[in-house]
Amino acid sequence: MSGVDWSTLVPLPVVLALAGAGVAVVVTGRIRLQRVVSVVTLSLVLAVSLALLVGADRSGPLTVAVGGWPAQMGIVLVVDRLAALMLVVSATVTLGVLLYAIGQGAASTDEEQADEDAPLPIFHPTMLVLSAGVSNTFITGDLFNLYVGFEILLASSFVLLTLGGSAPRIRAGISYVVVSLLASVIFLSAIALVYAATGTVNMAQLAERLDALPDGTRLVLQVMLLVGFAVKAAVFPVFGWLPDSYPTAPAPVTAVFAGLLTKVGVYSILRTQTLLFPGGQLAELLLWAALATMIVGILGAVAQDDIKRMLSFTLVSHIGYMIFGAAVGTVAGISSAVFYVAHHITVQTTLFLVIGLIERYGGSTSLTRLGGLAKVAPVLAVLFFLPAMNLAGIPPFSGFLGKVGLIQAGAQQATWLTYLLIAGSVLTSLLTLYAISRVWSRAFWQAPPPEAGEPGRVPRGMTLPAAGLVAVGLSLTFLAGPLFGITDRAARDMLARDPYIDAVLPAGAP
Repeated sequence: MSGVDWSTLVPLPVVLALAGAGVAVVVTGRIRLQRVVSVVTLSLVLAVSLALLVGADRSGPLTVAVGGWPAQMGIVLVVDRLAALMLVVSATVTLGVLLYAIGQGAASTDEEQADEDAPLPIFHPTMLVLSAGVSNTFITGDLFNLYVGFEILLASSFVLLTLGGSAPRIRAGISYVVVSLLASVIFLSAIALVYAATGTVNMAQLAERLDALPDGTRLVLQVMLLVGFAVKAAVFPVFGWLPDSYPTAPAPVTAVFAGLLTKVGVYSILRTQTLLFPGGQLAELLLWAALATMIVGILGAVAQDDIKRMLSFTLVSHIGYMIFGAAVGTVAGISSAVFYVAHHITVQTTLFLVIGLIERYGGSTSLTRLGGLAKVAPVLAVLFFLPAMNLAGIPPFSGFLGKVGLIQAGAQQATWLTYLLIAGSVLTSLLTLYAISRVWSRAFWQAPPPEAGEPGRVPRGMTLPAAGLVAVGLSLTFLAGPLFGITDRAARDMLARDPYIDAVLPAGAP
């Protein structure tokens, strides 16, 4: 295997997804063929991503200069351990969500009913475009191409968010687009200032040139990039758009949004803070932002009576854990943050898919209209309980392991602020357990309310993909040792910076 040229695979996660989207558009009138195209495409993307993870872990960062242009002049694609792991996790959950959506659409067709949540023909090509955008943000080696990836995400996510054209979805979509465009303007302005100050947007070159800038200029650039990414990641105080946007969409769309889109912002923060702005100049600010994100998010969660909104607020709160690791900035902190990102993408996506099953079975996601599900739908109860306990961080699940890693990283730094973050993370975990327990008690164990309707039918085509992602989430617990090994090696390379820079720039490059 030592003779394998892994770098030839680097563009494929983007190219395959875009090609699949084109084919899916061509066969729009043939829904079964469209489904086959989508599943085969994402299966290939997952296989390529797994191969890239093996290659990056064995050989170091893999690079491709698009069009054969030198990295200093053109677009360069880079897959290191961090990018490869994100590719694998994103392809896994996207494939699971697609299979779930296919089961939902097939069930609606079989029952000959008008289901506004059933995926429309445009769903499949748009999901593939979304996958291409996510992959592009993970593997790009320059800031402007990262911006392009964000815009691909914005366009495709707006289409998905407004599927069906209902008034609540249109309102949520408009709010989402306005906030996203604001973040894009900030990010694009930051890119323009970076280029004006350094003459490049290539991240490997920026890693060398930004250090030569005056401290004030460098700080302004860092803050502008952070603000743009913080909006995407839903970090306090710019998180208010998320709880109002996600719950209105169909279950598959909400699931992929909750699992992936905010993590693209977190990934960008991890990448730029380690590669472009080492030294932790804004570490204290990030620690305060992490603490506020945890506490405000989880307080919003415990106040909700709708399961979708509760999970949307827990999504915000758990972004704080990832920012905590990025702010600590040590190998242990970065490694635990990357592990927690992989864990949270999987578990949060799974929970939103299971909530879609609950909504289909019980007719609602409001706790005032649900009850007795554990007795009448025991399989559904198990599918909710396992990822819910994982999200709450109950031992021995991967959520617990990730939080312990973050707490240990904070304790090793041993400042009063990191100890405050440790206390905040423990409190957030306990309140997450409380919020999850309320759902478990009221939806699954209490007697059904008088206004509850007759239980619906949960199709096997929706249940099996959700169960598959539950199994993937559980596997993170059993594979925690090897996964932490990968994240440790990724963190060391990210903080060293030289492996990334040397892979992109030939010796003696300006």
